[in-house]
Amino acid sequence: MRRGFLAIAVALGVLALLSTPTACYLSRGAWEEAKILSRRQPISELVRDPRTPSDVKAKLKVVLAARQYAKDSLELRAKDSFTTYSRLDHDTLVLLVSAAYRDTLKPYTWWFPIVGRVPYKGYFDFAAARREAKNLAADGFDVYVRPSDAFSTLGFFNDPLLNTTLKGDSISLANTVIHELTHNTFYAAGQAPFNESFAMFVGARGAAAFFRSRGDSAAAARVDAEWEDDKTLARFWARLIRSLDSAYAAHPESKAVRIAARDTVYARARVELVSQIAPLLKTIHPRFAQRVPLDNASLLARRVYASDLDIFDEIYNREGRDLKRTIGRVIGLAKSRPKDPFGALRRWLNPPSSSG
Repeated sequence: MRRGFLAIAVALGVLALLSTPTACYLSRGAWEEAKILSRRQPISELVRDPRTPSDVKAKLKVVLAARQYAKDSLELRAKDSFTTYSRLDHDTLVLLVSAAYRDTLKPYTWWFPIVGRVPYKGYFDFAAARREAKNLAADGFDVYVRPSDAFSTLGFFNDPLLNTTLKGDSISLANTVIHELTHNTFYAAGQAPFNESFAMFVGARGAAAFFRSRGDSAAAARVDAEWEDDKTLARFWARLIRSLDSAYAAHPESKAVRIAARDTVYARARVELVSQIAPLLKTIHPRFAQRVPLDNASLLARRVYASDLDIFDEIYNREGRDLKRTIGRVIGLAKSRPKDPFGALRRWLNPPSSSG
């Protein structure tokens, strides 16, 4: 009788959920994921197939090798991810929509089962993404829409390589594979900036180590240079956030005044980005500094992937630049304080002094 009651309760709950917008969104995602999985072809067969172009074969071999390196040398949870290939009907996997309040540095968030609250929402339906962005803008939010070529199902499925990812070069492919396998290995619910920033670190340091293991010092140096640029920009975003926080705090009385103050901060930031930061970047074209959007949605979206990147390198150096040990250390610390993983990392690096 109890089992029958629970089954009925679950069925009623599912029926109720199916009528919600979130359920419709998740259903579309499940449908698209099913299509991706149904199109999987073993990469090993494509490599052996004489009809596969030679440049594509070379990239596929890098994917398989990077995956094996991540599994064997870094002990990331690979399962059968990136052993298959799926071709989509278009060149972009999803459009990501982010939004933020204009008069305070607070992101608009969405909640989903398992992963918790996240400050972005991915759309396979591009028209729906643009409608969501238009509605959010009409409600007074800053909005940022950008494409994404890859994603992780956090190990629930064996993620295939997609044609949207394969269009990158060998360096970006190795970085992406290791980045996504990091998500398969560990994902802290509701901690998107930590998860993405950690994966950025592992992807970069892991890809550099992978290429060095193959004797490709030029590719490793390129990855290292890209990582240094990422850290340079991360510091700039952090300074900009502090400036905005100060500007908002100085004008608690008026939303209009706070927005005007933030516009002044962004104008100064543009000058700094173009004149001081761009000349330091080795792998990013100077036009980036001139064209990158500067508003709260764009800033907070970038910070999701660039929060305290230096802290991961500090732990990496503390662990003797042993990446596998560093990954284990970071995951262990994050698990010790699931609601404040960055705090756990800082506390380990700078433990409070004991008194008495």
